[in-house]
Amino acid sequence: MIYLKLFLTFLKIGAVSFGGGYGMISLIREDCLGYGWLTEEELLNFIAVAESTPGPIAVNMATFVGSSQGGFWGAMLATLGVVLPSFIIILLVATLLTKLLKYAGVKAVLGGIKPAIVGMILATALTMFLNVILNIRAVKSAVSFDWKGLVIFGVLLVVALGYFKWKKKAFSPILLIVISGVLGVLMYGI
Repeated sequence: MIYLKLFLTFLKIGAVSFGGGYGMISLIREDCLGYGWLTEEELLNFIAVAESTPGPIAVNMATFVGSSQGGFWGAMLATLGVVLPSFIIILLVATLLTKLLKYAGVKAVLGGIKPAIVGMILATALTMFLNVILNIRAVKSAVSFDWKGLVIFGVLLVVALGYFKWKKKAFSPILLIVISGVLGVLMYGI
């Protein structure tokens, strides 16, 4: 039963999410917490690991959650569920793209989806900031300020913005992850 639930849950997430893996995080969070598959802290750890490992974050998250709930087959089915809708949509789009983009309705739908994607990504970022930096887990949670997390965030922000101002291009996300990992070890210990 868990295998079917994992497959259908991640199939739904893959089918209704736009904007890539970051857009899926809020849906993954909602379902994983709703089914009791993960705690808020475990989810944040999974996001950190998924972000730090090669591959799309949605695929990594599906694999991690599936593995934690159903072992190898849970990981396989959750991963298949999350990638199957994109695979099918890409096949359809590739065959029909040139014909569909000439219609104003298609352009309007795609234009309407973009703000929703940005909103989902910003909501996820805000939720993660509140959880990690202020330790707010629910509406009535007491604020418990994590100054170490804020220092790490501040250092990364200064490095990224400083590099952009200096070189006029974005700092490597991979290097930001490495820096944050090193700072995490230094600040929190092993």
